[in-house]
Amino acid sequence: MTTIRTIEQLAEIYDGVSEASTAKVTVALTPGYRAMIEASPFLALATIGPEGMDCSPRGDAQSVVRVQNDKTVLLPDWRGNNRIDSLQNIVRDPRVALMFLVPGSNTTMRINGTAAVSIDPELLVSFETDGKHPRSVIVVEINEVYFQCARALMRSELWNPARFQDPAMLPSAGELLRQAKASFDKETYDREWAARAARTMW
Repeated sequence: MTTIRTIEQLAEIYDGVSEASTAKVTVALTPGYRAMIEASPFLALATIGPEGMDCSPRGDAQSVVRVQNDKTVLLPDWRGNNRIDSLQNIVRDPRVALMFLVPGSNTTMRINGTAAVSIDPELLVSFETDGKHPRSVIVVEINEVYFQCARALMRSELWNPARFQDPAMLPSAGELLRQAKASFDKETYDREWAARAARTMW
């Protein structure tokens, strides 16, 4: 396998960066960037810790984050699997990266910055949903923010219903668990999952 070992080798095979690729990067939210981020109900959160990197999906009924100001966004930590990989990483290394998806739009938004895990009571209560509130809120300070080239979503036709997969043709969560652990009770897990998720959404 022929591999690239230096930055100079990379530069030889990739064209120079366009003006748009650098001009789009800002150190704070512009009005347009804020509008895009507030339209996003889903993001991927990347963190890093001593054991390596982690990337976690985050979603909400409306905006996945709350914009506090043009340098800060707030991400409530709603119910999940309690592995807390992302939170453990942030406590030990505050560097984070966020990628936002807006259903129907091929433009994605990126934030790189630093984060802290807050358990301020007033902040937690401010996110109350269905009588419940998150156990913590990730406070992200923006170092840079920009939009991503649309080609990846255009190539994948991510929002094209004709390209959607039939879930029945894919392994269920229970099957994936059984393949990871042969003694796992696939049938019970799959039978109870939908009701359990509905009860514990928040």
